[in-house]
Amino acid sequence: QVQLVESGGGLVQPGGSLRLSCAVSGRTSSDFGVAWFRQAPGKEREFVAAMRWNGAATRLADSVSGRFTISRDNARNTVSLQMNSLKSEDTAVYYCSARAGWSTAYYLPSSYAIWGQGTQVTVSS
Repeated sequence: QVQLVESGGGLVQPGGSLRLSCAVSGRTSSDFGVAWFRQAPGKEREFVAAMRWNGAATRLADSVSGRFTISRDNARNTVSLQMNSLKSEDTAVYYCSARAGWSTAYYLPSSYAIWGQGTQVTVSS
């Protein structure tokens, strides 16, 4: 069974950077999708970024395009989210998620069966 463990959250000032990592263990399929979602207090969980493990597809939400990058490290079985030019509105709990194969509905939380525990990102001066 696939397990996901996020790390790298914390407190950062506006304009700063953070790098989140998602360690993927127990992977049994050679093709699966991994995504990052975030959820702020009182708001619904929203899509941030997704990628197909074989690198054939990457997607970013419009709100983070040009500031965030999603990438993978095959040797370490990790997916990273590099976040630059952070804004206060980026404050949220960030979740890593995974699914077998790739879905055209990659932006929907319901498309993913496996979730990590989440890591808090706070952007504040």
